[in-house]
Amino acid sequence: MIATPDDYSWFSHERFPAFADAYCFTYVRGLTLEEVVTRLGVRVEDCSRVTLDGLIRWQTFGAVAVGDWVLLVEARSGLGVTKEIIMPLSAGTRLVSHFYLDVDDMDYFYWIDDGKIRFEFAHDEGYSHRVEDGRIQFMFRPHESYSEETPDELAEILERIDSPVYSIAAPHKGPAFLIAEHLTGITMTPQLLEESTYLCGVVPGSR
Repeated sequence: MIATPDDYSWFSHERFPAFADAYCFTYVRGLTLEEVVTRLGVRVEDCSRVTLDGLIRWQTFGAVAVGDWVLLVEARSGLGVTKEIIMPLSAGTRLVSHFYLDVDDMDYFYWIDDGKIRFEFAHDEGYSHRVEDGRIQFMFRPHESYSEETPDELAEILERIDSPVYSIAAPHKGPAFLIAEHLTGITMTPQLLEESTYLCGVVPGSR
């Protein structure tokens, strides 16, 4: 079955009242929990093990291993879309992240391979790539931080989320989850969020 943005309608203010309106999810491939935490500048021995409720109360990051990936979950913070953090965090691997802040109606999405941005959504510019005349076109101004590789593997998804059915839905309304699932192979579920135990810490200077 092919996932659609509607499959993520469960991530709502009704189910996650203290979380859905201000969150960030970051996926990092091929590193251990300890390696990810260390790359963030946090000492593992200073971290705690917490539930999702504890993470939300602390308003900091929590890390959990999911297959070959580490998932970082943040409540009311955006380390996962801070370039000074995620560019080095992606060194030698793939990083996928998305962020939403309801107060400013602000969405961000990143797919980064080894320090180069492959795909992005910026709240004031939209998607970095769109499908036009059957081909993926780069829509942003060129910059050294962008990869020269075209993200062709997203063509089908971009056509689905930019369609009369979904009318270019805002990323947090489903497309960000859909793209992240495609790039990581991880399906975000309520159970994954609610039943995980997170390695929780505070990045120096983030508060």
